[in-house]
Amino acid sequence: MEDQMNIQWYPGHMTKTRRQIEADLKQVDAVCEIVDARIPLSSRNPDIDAICGGKPRVIVLNRIDLADPAATRQWAAWFQIKGMTVVCTDCKSRRGISEFTPAVRAACKEKLERDAARGMNRPVRLMVVGIPNVGKSTLINQVSGRKGAKAENRPGVTRGKQWVTVDAGLQLLDTPGILWPKFDDPAVGLMLAYTGAVKENVVDLEELACRLMQLLWQRYPQAIQERYGIEALPESTGFPGYDLLTEAGRKRGFLLSRGEINTERMARVLLDEFRSGKLGRFTLELPEGER
Repeated sequence: MEDQMNIQWYPGHMTKTRRQIEADLKQVDAVCEIVDARIPLSSRNPDIDAICGGKPRVIVLNRIDLADPAATRQWAAWFQIKGMTVVCTDCKSRRGISEFTPAVRAACKEKLERDAARGMNRPVRLMVVGIPNVGKSTLINQVSGRKGAKAENRPGVTRGKQWVTVDAGLQLLDTPGILWPKFDDPAVGLMLAYTGAVKENVVDLEELACRLMQLLWQRYPQAIQERYGIEALPESTGFPGYDLLTEAGRKRGFLLSRGEINTERMARVLLDEFRSGKLGRFTLELPEGER
């Protein structure tokens, strides 16, 4: 297999979305970016920093239920050093949701103080951005307490901008998920594919699973050993991830004719168990200096 995989993913509507976000920025007081706590760097759109300029920033580390807790603490500290207000959430269980509005008000403290000095009581208007399938709409639904934004577990569902009123003091502008024209580092595309942020039809399923298996073996070998009964790295044919996937398929009894292993079936199982949390809680990248 080749050393890197090139994933191309930039639907036409995302070019329009970027222009829309740039135009709407003047209507808001701050920007909230939702990222996947398992891949906090790869799930950030690098264009967002340039688009948002000097607006106050809130970072939501979402899906902490699927991420390594120690790594989540490291990432929270890393973003705080960058001058951002950080909220850690699991939107499905509502963990961290109660911290969202206070965090937004803290990020917009100067704006609120200016308004108070002028005798004004305007709501904070917050733009919510992020790549597809990181939980933007679910977060907005939970914060607002109603089904104010459409949410589905597949990329690119939210299409147009939507204003959602949380209360008299906070309004949220939901925006469509936006990716960027190309991945300068192919590893970023892989991270997004592991978590399902890009559609599976843009990458070979078995190769993706092999690379994920190899990465998990390097960082969380005990989880692979316990889940799939692999006690040691199999004798390598040159790509350990493939050997691990094959061995896991053998242990699960995924056999084809003549005793061959159904690696495609095992690939689907691995990706499903990783994405659902059945395999464990993993963070696939660490902040600079912690890797």
